[in-house]
Parts: sequence; C-alpha cells; structure tokens
Amino acid sequence: MDLGISGKTAFVAASTGGLGLAIARALAAEGVRVAITGRRQVRAKEIVAELTDAYGPGAVAIEADLSTAEGVAAAVEQAVAELGPIDILVLNGPGPKPGAAATLGADDIAAAFEQLVKPHHALVSHILPGMRERRWGRILAVGSSGVVAPLPNLAVSNTGRAALAGYLKTLAAEVALDAVTVNMLLPGRIATDRVAELDQAAAKRRGTTPEDIQLESRKTIPARRYGEPEEFGAAAAFLCSAPASYITGVALRCDGGLIRGL
Repeated sequence: MDLGISGKTAFVAASTGGLGLAIARALAAEGVRVAITGRRQVRAKEIVAELTDAYGPGAVAIEADLSTAEGVAAAVEQAVAELGPIDILVLNGPGPKPGAAATLGADDIAAAFEQLVKPHHALVSHILPGMRERRWGRILAVGSSGVVAPLPNLAVSNTGRAALAGYLKTLAAEVALDAVTVNMLLPGRIATDRVAELDQAAAKRRGTTPEDIQLESRKTIPARRYGEPEEFGAAAAFLCSAPASYITGVALRCDGGLIRGL
C-alpha cells in the first residue's frame, strides 16, 4: 500500500529509543522527513546517520527537553526551520514510576499531568494551527493499554494517560473538518527497554526473576509473545498515512490480543 506521505514532515517526540524510535524509522522508510528529538543529542545524531544511510537525507537531530514550555517551543522552532511546516506530530514520552493507587500522594497526581498531559498539550498548541491552516495533519499519541484496562501498580501512568486520552478524543472531533486526524496507539507488551525495566521491577517486588515475569506475561497474551517495536511502528505509520484519513478519535490497541474487551 502506498501510504501517500512521502515528502511530509514529522516531529516525533522522544524518538532516540523505544517506541518513538520505531515510529521514526517506519515513517522515514515511507519517505517522511523526520525530526529525531530527545535529550541524548549524540544518540539522535547516530539515528539520523542511520536513516540517512538507509533512505537518503531528510532526518534531523534536535536536542530537546520537552518537559518545559521553553523546551517545546525551541524544539518546534528548530524543526520547522530545518524541515519546514510539520505535517505529522507523534506524541510520546517516558513513562512515570510504578506505584499503587492507594499510596499516591498529591505530588504523584501532579506528576501524572506534568509528565503525560502538559508536554503533549504544548506540542499540539504549537503545531496544530499550521495543520488546520494547510488542511492536512496527523496527530498520533503513544498511549498504553492502561487507557482501556488500567494496569496494576501503574497508578500514575493510568491516571495521566486517561486524562490525555480524554483531551485527544475531544480534540479529534473539533479538528476533523480541517482534515486533521487525532488518534492514540496503545501498546501492550512490546519488547522495549521500558518494558524490560517494568519486568525487572515486578521481579524484585515479587522475589522472582525477570525471566519468570516474562514467561508469566507471555501466557496472558493470546499471541504468546511480546510484540516487536517494528510491528508497533508499522501500525503507527498507517495511522499517520493518507489512506487513514477517515480514522480519527480512535484508540487502537497493538497488543497481540492482551486486552480481552472489544
């Protein structure tokens, strides 16, 4: 399928590793010019070199602290200066620390919004007006299966991601007439460093090994395996594509059947 996005520009938040990198690679393979963003400038430049070798010039490295309003503004300004107006915005970021709901403090609740809502809202605020003016845009947020089935011991993540989902669902209806789609892609157990860290934390908490945790987790997944980042990236690229123009306001699960609800 021709995704129809060759020559488009994308700003992929937190794309120096994990799911953000998987999405950036998938978009670059479709001919999209990609801003690789993150705090690790050396790693960002390495990824740009990799993408340039594979697909030719088009990716740029942007050192960015997206946790502050100033950092967001500077990163978007640099991306537009180097790539031109942004057509595709991928909202992504590190997950907050594990923790039970019963032990959450006021600072934890504040952190849920500071980490998982405010930076994404700031990015949308900077980039969405141009998309609406040009009457084409894709906004895609990397969420979590916790949006539809809250995950044990991830209370901060469950709280913040649910709030983000509510904001984006509302936004999707408001900008649909401008040919801008707004969707979420919800990973299940994808083989990333983040999931490995959660498995290690669970093993420590339960007095077992990460391997035992992984085996137990795989048994809960109908596909009986963790997903590959490349599979997640492919799903993301489709949701950012031209043929996906009638898909908006959706939270699509990429989880091997982990969540049993419809």
